[in-house]
Amino acid sequence: MNDFCGARLVRRNGNLDRNGFGRGAASAAPSRAPYFCHHEAASAAEGSAFRSSLAATSPVLTVVLRVLWLGAILACSCAAQTQPQTGSDAAALQELQSQVHELKDMVLQLQQQTVASRAEITRLREELEARHGAAENATVDEQSPAYGGSTTAQLEQRLDHVEEDQQLLSGKIDTQYQTKVESASKYRVRLSGLVLFNLFGNSGTVDNQDVPTWAAPPNPGDSSGSVGGTLRQSIIGLETFGPEIWGARTSASINFDFGGGLPATDNGVNDGLVQLRTAAVRLDWKTTSVIAGQDQLFLSPFSPTSFASVIVPPLAYAGNLWAWTPQLRVEHRFALSGDSTIKLSGGFLDPLTGEIPGGGYYTWYRTATAGEQSRQPAYAARVAYSHPFFGQTFTVGAGGYYSRQNWGYDRIVNGWAGTMDVNLPLGRRFALSSEFYRGAAIGGLGAALGRSVLFNGMLSSPSTEVVPLNVVGGWGQLKFRATPKLEFNAAFGQDSPFAADVRYFGDQVNSYTSPFLTANRGAFGNVIYWPRSDLLLSMEYRRLRTFTIYDSSYQADQVNMSVGVLF
Repeated sequence: MNDFCGARLVRRNGNLDRNGFGRGAASAAPSRAPYFCHHEAASAAEGSAFRSSLAATSPVLTVVLRVLWLGAILACSCAAQTQPQTGSDAAALQELQSQVHELKDMVLQLQQQTVASRAEITRLREELEARHGAAENATVDEQSPAYGGSTTAQLEQRLDHVEEDQQLLSGKIDTQYQTKVESASKYRVRLSGLVLFNLFGNSGTVDNQDVPTWAAPPNPGDSSGSVGGTLRQSIIGLETFGPEIWGARTSASINFDFGGGLPATDNGVNDGLVQLRTAAVRLDWKTTSVIAGQDQLFLSPFSPTSFASVIVPPLAYAGNLWAWTPQLRVEHRFALSGDSTIKLSGGFLDPLTGEIPGGGYYTWYRTATAGEQSRQPAYAARVAYSHPFFGQTFTVGAGGYYSRQNWGYDRIVNGWAGTMDVNLPLGRRFALSSEFYRGAAIGGLGAALGRSVLFNGMLSSPSTEVVPLNVVGGWGQLKFRATPKLEFNAAFGQDSPFAADVRYFGDQVNSYTSPFLTANRGAFGNVIYWPRSDLLLSMEYRRLRTFTIYDSSYQADQVNMSVGVLF
């Protein structure tokens, strides 16, 4: 017994040694072993009796006992420590004790949530059995719904939901014994993400095989379609929660995907390069927030629902404005009567124009775009009204955008946009969402297929004329939630640069993307099923049609199957 306990103490001290406690503690273990084993044996006897008396109650209590047992062992080992500790040793031991207390508090909270979930399950089962009994004893017209049938279905859904929540809580308890994400600071860090596999089949020619945004003319000799699979739409995110500063909660997040291009190597289509999506720092007060970083375009807060297009939003360049834009913005929320709120947002943004850096080739050096050469940022603002409606949130908002662009030789172009967005619940199962915009020179926001201006020569020539490209567009989506785990979505969008602008220079028209394209339409329908809250299955059909100034158009279709796991 003494040898076994001594060996355990040596091993424990070995672990502490690897964390910076020093190797002297291990050599002193045999002399402390009898004292340690005496207390550990007594504690083991008491703990064994107590655990056996509660063995039939709940696995959560077993987890709590393990945590308390760990604290007892730590206390005994601390009492047995006779050698003087250095400052670093004491600090490390204090940190370890703090982690144990924190773990115990987290497990106790999870235990309380699990007990509440079980009580809810018991109550729902009793209510469900009572209604089944009432339905059996009652006389009901066979042509009418069974008595309480709709309520019974609701109870069954609620019961399934509570049971799933209980499973998630049990999983959370189990994860407390796993290695957590650590940071160099004492603040909490959370890792999250999506592992997404897409299997796709295309009919026609598109700009991008796995995530198409517009249809293209076929090349001579090419096949009429393609098939493939990709994982480059997977996402990895980190979020950290900092201290309170000036009464505000601080946090930061960063997200990556693998849609940053493909390397020029063998089978490079499977080696998606990492790209930065968003990265922002937040200060959140009760009614005000300050956000600094690269974030989504707050003028376009909604987006259609699709797992076939993640590295760019669904219907991108087909009526859905989007950009991961460096920005500094302020949001303020006003609470009205009846749970209604008004949110005001305003800020400065990087004046993007849609230009491709490096002339389409990889480059490490960053050169100023036309918007950045104007020496002033872009400005944007939005106001939105929200109110609970049919168990969802009704929201309507309007926004404005302005940027100044300098295309060289004092060729100044003013970019602007007006936007409107709405999310309208149509009952508890249906919802209609849409966005609309009208503007000019906003290719940097995903309008006009990425073009802000058109010109009739080389921009390096002072005689070249530059004109802004006017555009109008928008999208709409109807969502139907059949069950909490099953939903159907249908969406349509169109982006329409003004044909008069595209034809202004005739055959001499030029731009940094295809200058001859006019309207671009996109439509899709999908079904998304969640067997569990962290597992998704989706099937989607998408059609694209792109028009040119030559009164011709190109069409393409895609069928996409998605399987994803969230973590």
